[in-house]
Amino acid sequence: MTRVPVLVYADDPVNRSGVEAQLRGRSGVELRDVDDWVPDEEPRPDEPPAVAVLVVDEVDQAATRAIRALARRGHTRVLVVAGRLDDAGVLAVTEAGAAGLLRRADAVPERLVPAVTAVAAGEGTVPPDLLGRLLEQVGQLQRQVLSPRGLTFSGLAQREVQVLRLVADGADTAEIARTLAYSERTVKNIIHDVTSRLQLRNRSHAVAWAVRQGLI
Repeated sequence: MTRVPVLVYADDPVNRSGVEAQLRGRSGVELRDVDDWVPDEEPRPDEPPAVAVLVVDEVDQAATRAIRALARRGHTRVLVVAGRLDDAGVLAVTEAGAAGLLRRADAVPERLVPAVTAVAAGEGTVPPDLLGRLLEQVGQLQRQVLSPRGLTFSGLAQREVQVLRLVADGADTAEIARTLAYSERTVKNIIHDVTSRLQLRNRSHAVAWAVRQGLI
């Protein structure tokens, strides 16, 4: 069975040693030395991503900066183990790019190892009692901030999503303009805005991105 590479980061060496002790020798995971770890630029298709376990006392600005830095590393996903958690902290670690969240009091092998493997599999994990509040905050953000501006969580306006869906269906600029009652110039501007803002190479790249985001 392929084991998930795990790297533990913490400012406090006691916290780091404690979490490493919970993972050492457990089935399905393999502790790696953070000082020696170099992510593969082109990992094998069957190779799971590394999971960076970030241990913090609370979710503050330093913690969110660390999450962003770890999440940007190639083929790495972030699991946050926090001593104190509130609603704002849950939303902050999510926005920063963490794929999972666990209370430090729950970081025992029976919960920590499944959380690591879930994050590696792209499933993520959040304490059940906090999940409902996170969904409520996400809903409020959509209703109060994004929807009035015609935006979705992808950062795209609804008309941008409509254009990308038609591009994916094989429609050319003229066909998209007729379907949506836009001018061809408007359609071209929408596609240009999307590809420029998201740093996509062309229409095909934009469609591929939209597919990965579950928009089409």
